[in-house]
Amino acid sequence: MTALLYKKTEYPLKKLLLDIQSGHLALPDLQRPFVWPDTKVRDLLDSMYRGFPIGTLLFWEFGQQDGIHVRQIGANGQSTPHLLVIDGQQRLTGLYAVYFGVPVRDKSFVQRRIKIAFDPLEERFEVSNAFLAKDPRWIADISVLWRPETSLYALIGRYLMRRHQLGGLSPSQERQIEKAFQQLHALENYPFTVLEVSHDVDEERVAEIFVRVNSQGKSLKQSDFVLTLMSVYWDSGRAQLERFCEQVKQPPQGKEPSPFNRVWQPTPEQLLRTTVALAFRRSRLRTVYALLRGKDLETGIFTEEQRERQFQRLAEAQSKVLALEHWHDFLHVPRLAGFLRDTMIGSKTALAVTYALWLIARFELGLPDSEARPLLARWLFMALLTGRYAGSAETQSEEDLRQLDGIHSGRAFCERLQTIMTTVLTPDYWSVTLPADLTATASSTLLKVFRAAQVVLDAPVLYSTIPIRHVLDPTHAPPIKPVHDHHLFPRAFLYELGFTPQQANQLANRAWIEWRDNLAINDSPPYEYAPKLERLFSKEQLHKMLELNALPEHWYEYPYEEFLSERRRRMARLIEQAFHRIGR
Repeated sequence: MTALLYKKTEYPLKKLLLDIQSGHLALPDLQRPFVWPDTKVRDLLDSMYRGFPIGTLLFWEFGQQDGIHVRQIGANGQSTPHLLVIDGQQRLTGLYAVYFGVPVRDKSFVQRRIKIAFDPLEERFEVSNAFLAKDPRWIADISVLWRPETSLYALIGRYLMRRHQLGGLSPSQERQIEKAFQQLHALENYPFTVLEVSHDVDEERVAEIFVRVNSQGKSLKQSDFVLTLMSVYWDSGRAQLERFCEQVKQPPQGKEPSPFNRVWQPTPEQLLRTTVALAFRRSRLRTVYALLRGKDLETGIFTEEQRERQFQRLAEAQSKVLALEHWHDFLHVPRLAGFLRDTMIGSKTALAVTYALWLIARFELGLPDSEARPLLARWLFMALLTGRYAGSAETQSEEDLRQLDGIHSGRAFCERLQTIMTTVLTPDYWSVTLPADLTATASSTLLKVFRAAQVVLDAPVLYSTIPIRHVLDPTHAPPIKPVHDHHLFPRAFLYELGFTPQQANQLANRAWIEWRDNLAINDSPPYEYAPKLERLFSKEQLHKMLELNALPEHWYEYPYEEFLSERRRRMARLIEQAFHRIGR
């Protein structure tokens, strides 16, 4: 039998929470914000109250190491951490917040309390609210049970007085309430099964264990583990990443410079990828494990000196990634490619890699921004169009970074990227592959690229003078959506002809039209509504409008399947035109 990498032990809840508070047990400030809804904390407490199992926890034993700096969720942490919480952070954070009555950060980075209410007669838990806080049947915030100054006997007495004022309680109900209070208070003794991974297991093996664990139905990722390790080995670096990603989503309140924007709102993981790519020309997250341990990527030797040097490189790269002047300069790249808002970009890895390439071109190879910006805009457009990073993202981005080996000038950089794009976007791709790929439903990411192409070409909404660019402008949010995603051949009309929903929902059967037109059209056949709308425009206006919406003249007279084929061909041609137009 293979030797086990862990030992199994058991801890009462109170000891775990006190160890977190003291810092003996390192619960980093979360590998992500506290994403559980309060109802899940309620259900966790209910399961514990009823004696149900709630899964194991996974810790990693550090051993005694000097110089480790770990952020604790508690405010009084003083001891050097001996164990790191690898799996169970959300469970322990929820329980810590309720037990000590301290706030946590939610997924919007807002500090808030988790308040759970309890009805001891019914033995029910609920998320507290203003109504329950006024109802004498409920303990509005069960945190009161574990406060040092709380007398459980006095608390029960005050509760019984309130209940008697509502109406009489029988002796058996009084005993039931007392028992419920005692059972709830005793949750601090609830036994947790913990698997402790030995301190001599290296980071890469721990990472493998980590990503195989399924925590309460939520799969853990390599990036979660990397960010957890950053909390241990480079706390300030992770704090900078998190703060930046928090500010990106929040409009600034004053005149202070801010990374806020609506084009790209990255996660710490995405910017970590950019940082590692810039610092080491690597993309695989297992490279970060090696960096955190001080491994020389060339020799494979681990030393403390090497670790310090590599962290210095990582810190210098991150300072470039998070520099506001670089950040806002780069955001012109996706805008130039027609991607005006975050929701248009299907692959955020494509943005992370493109940002790294832009930084390399601008600040290591000295490529002028007037050349770097359009080149990288075309690169991003190509990557999103072809799904370059949609599958094995790490493998592909690592290969793209490897393509820069031996590149020492901006001119050579341009030539290398242009060669890659020419190899991918061949004449056959434009005329054969792309039209075939456009045989998809409207949920396809290709629809987003098509919209971006229309932005680049300054296309109008169909049968309208409104530019699509204005519809997608994230700074403009009218109370009524100005356009609707319209089926050119309405679905009801197609169903009567015997077509299936999949055929009716083809990407090539979609176009934006103004909401009033969409309402008026309803299920009318295209040969009825289209000529009426076309009479509102001059011949020149109509010709340009149809062309920039990839529609032939008198498209409504085509048999449906012939129409789809022709529009796919025109959509592909329009996307090709936009690609070549970017930056020119």
